[in-house]
Amino acid sequence: MRLIGTSLAAGSETQLEQLRRQVAYLEERSPFYREKLAAAGVGSAALESLGALARFPLTTKQEVRDSQAAAPPLGRHACVGLDEVVRLHASTGTTGSPSWVGLTARDVETWTRLTAESFRTQGIRPDDVVVHAAGLTLFVGGLPVQDAIERIGATFVPIGTGASEKVLGAMRTLGRTVLHSTPSYALYLAEWLRERDVEPRSLGVRKLTCGGEPGAGQPAVRAQIEEAWGAPVTEGLGNADMAPVIWGECEHQVGMHLTGGEWVYAELIDAEREEHVPWETGVEAELVYTALERECCGLLRFRTRDRLRVIAMDCACGRPGPLVRCVGRTDDMLIVLGVNVFPAAIRDLVAELRPRTTGAMQVVLPQPGPRVEPPLRVEVEVADGSVADELAERIRGRLTIPVHVEPVPPGSIARSEMKTALTRIEETP
Repeated sequence: MRLIGTSLAAGSETQLEQLRRQVAYLEERSPFYREKLAAAGVGSAALESLGALARFPLTTKQEVRDSQAAAPPLGRHACVGLDEVVRLHASTGTTGSPSWVGLTARDVETWTRLTAESFRTQGIRPDDVVVHAAGLTLFVGGLPVQDAIERIGATFVPIGTGASEKVLGAMRTLGRTVLHSTPSYALYLAEWLRERDVEPRSLGVRKLTCGGEPGAGQPAVRAQIEEAWGAPVTEGLGNADMAPVIWGECEHQVGMHLTGGEWVYAELIDAEREEHVPWETGVEAELVYTALERECCGLLRFRTRDRLRVIAMDCACGRPGPLVRCVGRTDDMLIVLGVNVFPAAIRDLVAELRPRTTGAMQVVLPQPGPRVEPPLRVEVEVADGSVADELAERIRGRLTIPVHVEPVPPGSIARSEMKTALTRIEETP
């Protein structure tokens, strides 16, 4: 099997040449980057090594939005016009207005190859039937995933969201089935099936590939999904502005590999100081991407706001390191008494106490974060009310923050077929 990956600790001459060409292309074709790089006193000539990229300015999502507002629809950062664009996607807009992502024919091919490499790493094979129960419209995890699955030679079943009956029908009639969805939907669908006296394990799903939100890599949440379906779970990670799935987890299920390293260069930075952080086991930092092969929207040092933990720097499969988990988004992070808290980490602790909890929870905030006055209020669905005190103590012990756990009946916290919100703002009377 061909192993794609890049040792980020060492980099490569090929990547350096790609980077130089890409930056020179941005200087020539993108008014936004020509001005931004000139103001910072850097450019393609300054790239004597991959490490020199750390001296280049970062690009934020807000800058992309402002760029498109100034020169709609693609923005001043785009390097081609609509006449060269063959497809448009849009970001989900979870932290603001959606922004357009343009692709040339070459960009589509790059995305297809890049995304297919992640799914190959996750174990998708030509004889699989992949039930796609995620977005299909402007979502970058829709048509590009179809292209990638078909490139592998597997069968793609484009069901999308809001159609659990169709998912059930497909699973009952098609063999060697793989479910591709968010981890939230994998759990939602298991509950939905059991409410209709259908045991998820009876449908013979071979494996689940999950992405779109943290969860599939969290031990207790993963165990809950695998227990329900009787099948292994792997996860992938991408970014709407950069590429659909840039990381993918192999059969050893230790962490995600940078399967897209041939096309995207990945860095880590300290989110507050905006300084480069080396790839080392145990490090937690924000993920930053630079496109190496992009014609339309070639972003340079783009802040993803995804916070990664480096699990290891090698793997038994032979792919070069690092192996990572996404622990949450820096813009979802809460700060309680100076401690950084990710709601996804609380969800994992709640899931550890199943079946006394259902695994469903929600942090209730009096006002938008990140700073929250203690104690942190957490609603948890419980079958046994006595678990609330035990759970509060567990959260205090693991995350070192004061919490108030409020038990609520099973089924009272809203589920979602896409990304499930782990926080909500308390309604005022």
